[in-house]
Formats: sequence, structure tokens, C-alpha cells
Amino acid sequence: MKIDTDPKKIEEFLTRGVANIYPNIEVLRKELSSGRRLRIYNGIDPTGKLHIGHGVVLRKMRQLQDLGHEIIVLIGDFTAMIGDPTDKKAARKPLTKSEVKNNAANYKKLIGKILSIKRSKIRFVYNEKWTNKLTPHDLLNLASCFTVPQILERDMFQERMKSGNDLHLNEVLYPLFQAYDSVTMNVDMEIGGNDQTFNMLAGRTMLRKMKGKEKFVLTTKLLTDPTGKKMGKTEGNMINLEDDSDSMFGKIMSWTDGMMMLGFELCTNVSMEEIEKIKQELAAGANPRDIKVRLAKEIITIYHSQEKADKAEQNFVETFKNGGVPENIDEVMATNGELLSDISLRAGVVKSKGEFRRLVLEKAVSNHETNDKITDPNWRVISTAIFKIGKRRFLKVLIK
Repeated sequence: MKIDTDPKKIEEFLTRGVANIYPNIEVLRKELSSGRRLRIYNGIDPTGKLHIGHGVVLRKMRQLQDLGHEIIVLIGDFTAMIGDPTDKKAARKPLTKSEVKNNAANYKKLIGKILSIKRSKIRFVYNEKWTNKLTPHDLLNLASCFTVPQILERDMFQERMKSGNDLHLNEVLYPLFQAYDSVTMNVDMEIGGNDQTFNMLAGRTMLRKMKGKEKFVLTTKLLTDPTGKKMGKTEGNMINLEDDSDSMFGKIMSWTDGMMMLGFELCTNVSMEEIEKIKQELAAGANPRDIKVRLAKEIITIYHSQEKADKAEQNFVETFKNGGVPENIDEVMATNGELLSDISLRAGVVKSKGEFRRLVLEKAVSNHETNDKITDPNWRVISTAIFKIGKRRFLKVLIK
């Protein structure tokens, strides 16, 4: 496939959703316009489910794939067992090899929703293949690429030390192992979220010192609310790529209005010109809810289909038409005095008692008919009632 050097496509890649480019945008623009095929990679540690944040980066990779460049998706099966310390105030719980393998089981299929995995210019690789072959001498050689102050200047390491929280040596070594991926694959560019800047620049340093080669680094903006807070599991608005269309729609509708424009830019195919028009419509008094509905449908169309996006909107409207309770609400029979946690687990409304406990502590479980919050994780049901569990899950408990 011939390299596409269309200036408009290159400019779209360089500017849309981009936080920073290293060494700078001008040098990368010149390289992309040269007609030379570049080798670009994105690394994903399988520590959990793929989510829409991964999708933002993969969409940038798709732009380069469409331009004809070589794409590498690295599954960090080795680095996942260490745990990336980025933004973590305490050490991650180490993962076993089995847990990592299970987490990554459907990654390729989900990534195929964004990247064209049938093309010859895409590869999936695993860093355990080469990292486990490192000898003590090799590790010392990698470490010599950095000074102790260079590693410890990382913001989150400084925060850990100031707060008195432990900083483990394996966490300090994490950037070295990720950097070694760039050297082994001999890449020309790495793309990742803005929160991965330190790790990606470590790879740039090591590649330059060990092979005398430049590596471009492009960081994408993060999907955050106006306060800078990222989407997360705690807020209940994290969109996993395996979520069904109804779940995606509901979660997007729970986003703050301040997230909408960034959502359009990072997560949809709507042109930047059209996004600017939408922004002007909002400023002129357009209903934010209608704009958010469009955002939800644009995203769902990418990961599912237009038909499922339309159906998800219909289901959402029908739900709220009935006082916020779905027409076909799940019903379950229970005995008088049975734990609501056991009932919810049996009905499949929660995946574990730990999830139920977390929702209770977050005040996200209530009797929907009385609006009373359930504050005790060991609360027992003594009469037939409808319970709201989380933001969009309902369960009708029928007492025998």
C-alpha cells in the first residue's frame, strides 16, 4: 500500500485530539509528508477491560493505518504483571500470568472494531516474549540509560514519597521495561494517552542512547470533566468496549455537559467543522440533552451500528417515560429476611458481593419507591419492593 501524504489528512492526525508531540509537530509533519513508511505502536497492559480511553488512542492509530503506515499493537503481558504506577497513590496489586491472559482474551476482537486487523501492515505482539529473556547484565545495561533523579522526578513518585506512601522498586523499574519495547521493536513512533507521557519519553531516551534513533511520541487528550477528573469505575461512567448499546447510551447520558465537546472530538467521526457548529448551537441556547443524545448515537454507531444506536435511544426514552423504571424490569423471588446482596448477586444485577458493598458505600443503592438509601451492605428485604442498584439497574424483589 502506497503511503498517503494528503496534507489535509496529515493535519487532521496531527491536531485532532492531540495533547503533545515530541520532539515537535513541525518535524513530525515533515516526516509524514515524506512518503516514508513509519512503524508505529501503542502498548496496552491487560490489567482490566478495554475502555473508551483505549479507543481514543486506537482511533489515532487507525488514521495512520489508513495513511499506509505499519501498525503494532503491543499487549503488555509482562509489564501488566508489574503494574503501571501512573496516577496510582499506592502500589498496584500484582497480577498473575493467568489473570493477565484472561484479561487479554478478547482484546484482538474488540480492537478490530477500530483497527482493520485483516491488513498486512498490522501486527499484534506480546512483550513477555523478549523481556523474559533479559539477563542481569542486560538489565544493568538498560538501567544505565537513566539516572536515579531522572526516574524519581516523575510527579507521582514525588507525591508518593512526600505523602509517606511506599514506592516499590518494581514500580521504579516499570518505565525501563516499557522503554525496552521501543528498542526491541525498533519503532519510529509511539502513541498513547497524555498520562503515559513519562513512560513513552523513557522509550524515546533509551532508543536514542542504544540505537542512535529518534522516536516520535504523540500523546492524546484525556476524556475528563471540566474539573480535570477522568472517567472512572467509581463514577459509574466508564464505557467498556464490550458494553452493549443500551449500557453505552445510559453512561454517555450521565456525562456532564462539559464533557460533550471533548467527547465529540475524541470519540466520534464528526468533523471538527461540525463540532464547532454544535458548540455555537449550545452557546445560542440549544438543549444540551439533545446534543448529548447525538453524541451517544455517534459513539454507539462506531462500536455497534446505527440500528443499535437508534434502538438504544428508544429504550432510554421509554425507560424515563415510566418514571425511570424499565418496562421489562428483572423480577426475582426471595424469602423474607434474605440479604439484598445475595438476591442481587443471584439475579445477576451485580457481579460480586464486593461490588454490591461498594455501591452501598457510594450511596448508589436505594428503595426506588420510597427513595430511601440502603446504607447497610447486610440489609435484608422484608417486603416486595423495587430497588435501584447503581445508576441504571433496577430489580423487583418479590417476597414469597
